[in-house]
Amino acid sequence: MYSFDFQLRVRYGETDQMGYLYYGRYADYYEVGRVETIRSLGLSYKELEQMHGIWLPVVSLQMRFVRPAYYDDLLTIHTEIRQLPDTHITFHTDIRNEQGETVNAGTVRLCFFKADEKKVVPAPELLLEKLRPHF
Repeated sequence: MYSFDFQLRVRYGETDQMGYLYYGRYADYYEVGRVETIRSLGLSYKELEQMHGIWLPVVSLQMRFVRPAYYDDLLTIHTEIRQLPDTHITFHTDIRNEQGETVNAGTVRLCFFKADEKKVVPAPELLLEKLRPHF
C-alpha cells in the first residue's frame, strides 16, 4: 500500500452561507489528494499526459459526509493506493480535520486512457516501478 498526506486550508470562497465547506468542493479535494500523491512518487499528471499520452479520466466516485468542515479549517487529505493498478487505479481518500477526525471519506476510480489510440490501456510501467516497492 502507498499513502500520502497533503494539507489544505478551507478558503472562504469554498464555503456555503453557513460557513461549511460546500459539498461540491470535496471532489476537488479528492483531485488535489490524488495529484499530490502521484507527485510524491516523482511523477506528475502533466508528465503522464504530455510525455506519455496517458489520460486518467474518472470512472466512479463514492463519498460519505461524516461531519462538516468550516472556513479556515486546516484539513489533511490522506490518500491511499491499496493495490497495484492494472487498467484502473483506485484512490481511497480520508479527509481529516485538525483534531484528526474524519470529515469526509470515499474512493475515486480512474482508468488509464491512451489519448492517441482512444482506448483503455494497462497502467504505465513508469508508475508501476514507483509503486511496486510499497506492495
